[in-house]
Amino acid sequence: MGSGKTLITVAVIVVGLPVLVSCSGTAEPSPSPATTPSANAPSPTESEPTTAPVPDATEPTGPLVGIIMPDLPSDLWQRGGEKLQAELEAMGYQTDLQYGDMDWRQVFQIEDQILAGAEALVIAAIDTGYLHQVLQTARDLGIAVISFQSPPDGTDNVDYWVTFDWDSGRLHGEYLRDTLGLDTPGASYTFESFAGSDDDGNSRFIFEGAMNILGPYMVGGQLVCLSGKCPVTADGWTDIAVRGSDPEEARMMMMERLAYSYTLEKVEAVLAPYDSIALGIATALEDAGYQPGVDWPLLTGSGGREEDNLKLIVAGKQSMTLFADANHLATATAKMVDQILKGEPVVTNGTEDTCYPAASNPCEPNLPKLTVDPVIVTKDNIKETMVDTGYFTAEQLGL
Repeated sequence: MGSGKTLITVAVIVVGLPVLVSCSGTAEPSPSPATTPSANAPSPTESEPTTAPVPDATEPTGPLVGIIMPDLPSDLWQRGGEKLQAELEAMGYQTDLQYGDMDWRQVFQIEDQILAGAEALVIAAIDTGYLHQVLQTARDLGIAVISFQSPPDGTDNVDYWVTFDWDSGRLHGEYLRDTLGLDTPGASYTFESFAGSDDDGNSRFIFEGAMNILGPYMVGGQLVCLSGKCPVTADGWTDIAVRGSDPEEARMMMMERLAYSYTLEKVEAVLAPYDSIALGIATALEDAGYQPGVDWPLLTGSGGREEDNLKLIVAGKQSMTLFADANHLATATAKMVDQILKGEPVVTNGTEDTCYPAASNPCEPNLPKLTVDPVIVTKDNIKETMVDTGYFTAEQLGL
């Protein structure tokens, strides 16, 4: 269903996941019923001059921006779409926010927004390739197209891509390096590492990102893996992969390492790529008698949407998690739209290989993109990042 204002103006299109769109237009006002003038009514020349209605000063009057979001149960699309709409309207832009769950509906929605005069389109596409022809129309008309979060594969008719930096491994590595102070002379900590499921295409990439940061400290002796099950590079990541990223599998793997390698010493830092794995590791640490504030190790995670893990952070049993906050992505996208429509330099921080089979060179690093880091949630900022933003209540997290 669509929401927002459909006006005749130029719009900005943001493209990402596909959205269900309804064909909507601006309804013509019904004619008021005719009235018969009384005998005493003044003639038109005698009537007093009429005053045109004053437009609401709070209504946006700027160019129209079309926003297409998937109709899926995720705060990335629901919250992200609403936040983007609010940010743009606060800047003075008119908006048309549409939600949908089929790629063909997205085509209709985009067509409607083009006809309404959109100057920019922000699209979270279900299948960007399916939108190739309608986005070609937008390009021919000079309408800017931004892909919101989803990779814009299958078309070369996207102008910009705004997405999260999913290199969570790097962020985990940097967090452990900085929190432990691994660059401090004489630093030395016991350390264990885990990887995601071996059937998850992201697992190697995430582990490699972490090892690019932590590997040199393992070689240099600042991180000591007593179990011997900590690959220094991504080559051996499958040896420590947690099948299905299952908490129970992670618990058993951690219990084994603690039982055989940590009878005389305590583990001081644990690399876990996902919250589900961190949950199992935390259970193993509890079972082994570790206590928060006494001998509990640093423990990473990623996801930020699981209440159980956030409670672990509050309790001091998980050190951090990475959270892709839809509000941050929406704010970054709104700023980009504003730069485009004002003709200002557009801030980006990289390019992406776009693959369009029909092109003479089908894959080129030619798409400007802006990546936004996930939020690092810790005990110190969990109220600010997860409660004050409305994702959870203080009661839910035990604050």
